[in-house]
This record gives sequence, structure tokens and C-alpha cells, in this order.
Amino acid sequence: MSIMKKLFSTILIVTILFVSVPLASAIDLGGFLKDAAITIVGGTAVKAIAPQLNDFINTITFNKGVKFDGFTKVVPILSIGSGTRIGAAQVGANTQAALDRTKAVAQLEGEFSGIRAKALIPIDKEIPISQFKRVKGVGVTAIIDVKL
Repeated sequence: MSIMKKLFSTILIVTILFVSVPLASAIDLGGFLKDAAITIVGGTAVKAIAPQLNDFINTITFNKGVKFDGFTKVVPILSIGSGTRIGAAQVGANTQAALDRTKAVAQLEGEFSGIRAKALIPIDKEIPISQFKRVKGVGVTAIIDVKL
């Protein structure tokens, strides 16, 4: 893919995110439906540019001598708990089968005695409305965020 196509794709995805989140908030869908709409649109945007992000992360880690020696891909991060957020993470596994089972990363947040913690868990569902399972043998190798 040429640099212009990559740039256009990235701009398109960011534009979709900027338009969809306020639109979902403006339409009174109810909390659950609004969160689901944001998650679906955000997840679709992440999946659209996931291969380019994965290549980028693999290139920078290789250049710094810390390349992951296994299989990698980029998936959406779904924050569960305080508000709906969308992000992206690169996950890595030693087997392609484990990587293929991974559809997203669930981010669980908590606070204990003034200490804030985030747990990033590779899971087997893109939209964890129903029960989801941790994918064993998969870890988070990078976090991708976009400054808005």
C-alpha cells in the first residue's frame, strides 16, 4: 500500500471516530446502546488499520533490538467499567492458533488505597456483551493511542 493510501486510510478512520462518538452521544440511545455503538464503530476503525499499525510496531521494535519472536496482530482495547473507551493493542503469541482466537483486549480498571491499576486481558470476543474468556498464551506487546 502506498504512503498516500495509508495516510488517506488513517485520516478517514480518525474522521469516522470524531464524527461517530459525538453523534452517538447526541442520539439518545440509552447508555447500553450508546456504548455498544461506540464500541462497534471504534472496533471497526481499529480493525481497518490494524495491519499497518502491526507492521509499524514490528518495525520500531525490530529497529530497537526488541522484536517479538512470535506472531503478532493489532486488536481493539475495550474498556470495561467506568465509561466507554476504545483503543488498540498489539498482542503476541507463540502459536498462530492462539493469536487467531484473540479478538480484542479487555481493559479492567480498579483502585485500591489510592493506587490505580489497569489489567489488559486478551479475550475471545470483539463485543463482550455475553461472557468472554481469556485467551491463554497471548500477551499484550504494545499499546496504541491517538491524541485527540
